[in-house]
Amino acid sequence: QVQLVESGGGLVQPGGSLRLSCAASGFTFSNFAMSWYRQAPGKEREFVARIRSADTVSNYAASVKGRFTISRDNAKNTVYLQMNSLKPEDTAVYYCNAWSRVENYWGQGTQVTVSS
Repeated sequence: QVQLVESGGGLVQPGGSLRLSCAASGFTFSNFAMSWYRQAPGKEREFVARIRSADTVSNYAASVKGRFTISRDNAKNTVYLQMNSLKPEDTAVYYCNAWSRVENYWGQGTQVTVSS
């Protein structure tokens, strides 16, 4: 059974930091590119960051580049999103995604709220 379980969300003040984790099971984690997406209230889900499977090259949305860092630990089947210098506009539900050419999986999401 495939599972992607996000954790680490919460309430943080502007300028603060959070680290999200996504624990994967039920598939060969190292074969999948892993991504984070987010969805704010009333908006469509948007791409945040991705890290490739083979060489761990990463890419980011322009809105988070320089503030967020994606990383993965294949030994722990876990992908992380370190979020620094958080802004109120980063408030959203953050979703973990696992992608290969033949399979695509989503987690249930974790809420991140940036507010004073």
